[in-house]
Amino acid sequence: MTQTVVITGASAGVGRAVTIAYAQRGARLALLARGAAGLEGASLEARAAGAADVRTYQVDVADPDAVQDAADDVARTWGGIDVWINDAMVSVFAPAWEISPAEYRRVTEVNYLGTVHGTLAALSHMRPAGHGTVVQIGSALAYRGIPLQAPYCASKHAIQGFNDSLRAELLHDGNKVKLSMVQLPAVNTPQFSWVRTRLPNHPQPVPPIYQPEVIARGVLWAADKGKRELNIGGPTLKTRLGNIVAPALLDRILSTDKQGYQGQQTSEKIDPATWQDNVDKPADETRDHGAHGVFDEQSRTSSFALWAATHKPLITGLLSAGIGLATAGLLRRR
Repeated sequence: MTQTVVITGASAGVGRAVTIAYAQRGARLALLARGAAGLEGASLEARAAGAADVRTYQVDVADPDAVQDAADDVARTWGGIDVWINDAMVSVFAPAWEISPAEYRRVTEVNYLGTVHGTLAALSHMRPAGHGTVVQIGSALAYRGIPLQAPYCASKHAIQGFNDSLRAELLHDGNKVKLSMVQLPAVNTPQFSWVRTRLPNHPQPVPPIYQPEVIARGVLWAADKGKRELNIGGPTLKTRLGNIVAPALLDRILSTDKQGYQGQQTSEKIDPATWQDNVDKPADETRDHGAHGVFDEQSRTSSFALWAATHKPLITGLLSAGIGLATAGLLRRR
């Protein structure tokens, strides 16, 4: 069956990689983003990759009416919505006290409220139909805030709380709509070349860094399985575990220059006068940036932790077989 998939933040980064992954399956795609050039590039690439059909919507997810109108048009055109991926985001890199109230508001409107708007628009069609899957693109930072990214971390925490509340409500009503959240590690996306920053050097994701195609594989698996939550990458698991076991120690580690500050910057100086960000307007309005950022050479193309998470029956079977063989060997020795 041909799936109808809606993806926000589809013009670049993770959203772009997810777009192409679904296109390779032959899905019908509705792509939402602000940047005209990025949307056009995503549409062309998706069609070339095998998408059954592609529609683009140049909208800001902070506008609930625009998001709802797009959802209504998709459902009217293709008869419903099977999968909705909420991925749109913006960020500001600076100490918390250097970030203005307007910047906190904007990040919240895009990241958190944009996710709420997308989810409600999807549910307006999925709940009456009694089926569908909503996937939220989260982060290890949904559980563990780090320095210099207070608005972003807060927005991901908010999405996590929203998701938990909504899931319980869907279960209460016995609705078959599935809700999943995919928690990400550091990813090589254009985000780090167009975030708003007050740091002296070029921002970077905290290594180890993964390519967006790794994330796309996890997102599609989570959507297929209706997985409650999927942690991609060993660093995500380690961060979450560390925050449970020793949160105060993590506070200290992240407060150091080496871990919390230098780890989020390269050695390349930037010129604040020429740096352009995408907080208030898209950075891909006139130029398509694609899925990848500038960290290709140091980015990983696979994740054993993701493979293990998506192959649990196989791993369980192998462990059981190993234990059985070991037990049989011990019995023979007796």
